[in-house]
Amino acid sequence: MDYVDLHTHSNASDGTCSPAEVVIRAADKGLRAIALTDHDTVSGIDEAIQAARDHALPLQVIPGTELSVAYKKQDIHIVGLFIDHHNKAFQDMTDLLIRRRLERNEEMIRRFNANGIPVTYEELTQGNPDAVITRAHFARYLVDHQIVKIPNEAFHKYLDPGCPYFIPREYIRPEDGIRIIRDAGGVPILAHPLHYKLPEKELEALIARLKESGLMGIEVKYSNHTKQDEYYAGQLAAKFHLLPSGGSDFHGANKPAIDIGTGRGTLAVPYEYLEKLAAAVHYPLEAMKE
Repeated sequence: MDYVDLHTHSNASDGTCSPAEVVIRAADKGLRAIALTDHDTVSGIDEAIQAARDHALPLQVIPGTELSVAYKKQDIHIVGLFIDHHNKAFQDMTDLLIRRRLERNEEMIRRFNANGIPVTYEELTQGNPDAVITRAHFARYLVDHQIVKIPNEAFHKYLDPGCPYFIPREYIRPEDGIRIIRDAGGVPILAHPLHYKLPEKELEALIARLKESGLMGIEVKYSNHTKQDEYYAGQLAAKFHLLPSGGSDFHGANKPAIDIGTGRGTLAVPYEYLEKLAAAVHYPLEAMKE
């Protein structure tokens, strides 16, 4: 059976591999297709597509993104697949989201500097000035400079809500995130639904709300899902008539236990998922093979 990975990140957001490296790694793993879904940006997609062409890889590169939206003071992630990444309205919205991140990050840097921790943008981006900086970059800085031992400690002591360096983000509404993706020709998918730790009834209420707003899919297969989690997510997909999707949430060295395609070692997302998702928006997968 052919397998795919429909949720990956590069250093265009908070991964450590370049878009080209993500694609090459996926091909080395024998995947038939991969979606690059960087946070609030599509800036790495052209490089990813070009890398597959330059290396004549037998791999389909799906343009995607992962938008953060607001839900009861926490962020919910909506993956968008088959995005027209040159769509001006979509690019304008992602530019706005990136500007908001920039303002937040500048304030976080100011707070670190004021307390004797000399964080700089140059060190956070590590040579990639176009990277979308997230809290993961700050956590890596704190580990690299031996201020903490592991990233989880960085979040717990410095970066999570309630910590002195945490700045709340300005989010868009879930309905707006879904609309933006669909207006750009994409399929909006609720990412890692069990990650949010919502009670069953509240999770189902959220999914119903998103479905009414145009949600088309839900991640059934995910690196952190147990077999029981996967079964439950599959039941949610069936109950709300959503298409199943899946992916590793690969971030390179920022999540070293998660590999592309196989997650923590047991992930296997069938090509059939991709075919059904593509058919929902008439995306020409066959043309990509030519």
